[in-house]
Amino acid sequence: MGRMLNDLGAGLRPATPADADAVAAIWYTGWHDGHDGNVPEELTAVRTKDTFWTRAAERVAETTVATVGQAVAGFVIVSGDEVEQVYVSTDHRGSGIAGVLLTEAERQVAEAGHPAAWLAVATGNGRARRFYERSGWTDDGPFDYQAAVDGGTIAVPCHRYVKKFTAPAAAE
Repeated sequence: MGRMLNDLGAGLRPATPADADAVAAIWYTGWHDGHDGNVPEELTAVRTKDTFWTRAAERVAETTVATVGQAVAGFVIVSGDEVEQVYVSTDHRGSGIAGVLLTEAERQVAEAGHPAAWLAVATGNGRARRFYERSGWTDDGPFDYQAAVDGGTIAVPCHRYVKKFTAPAAAE
């Protein structure tokens, strides 16, 4: 069962296959909000609606959802030390859900033993970049993220954001 976050009326839990449609809908809308005009047109062209439903179903095991009532309000996907996806439904933007999801992603990366987490943000996505900076992430500079597409990758101009974790004090 998931954890309840009482101050927001939200809960966190691992995604189930039944969540894939809700995750896909949030991902599709959020991806286009943050990426249209900020990534190469060839990537936008191949990120069709169907691809989000396929990817959401394939990534259930790596997905954590935030719920408000019975509705999926947002999700995060973590792979190793990378926070790959953080999206919140349009109905819940500005509610604090994104911060809850990002904190959960940080917890997962740290719990897996990584000294830091990283994520890629499209260079032109100023709203996301400001959010990560307010959340204590450091802009580690520009790089080309290799976005996976059928048959290869597409280089996407991004900034790499990093959050380092403090090591626990050594026992004496």
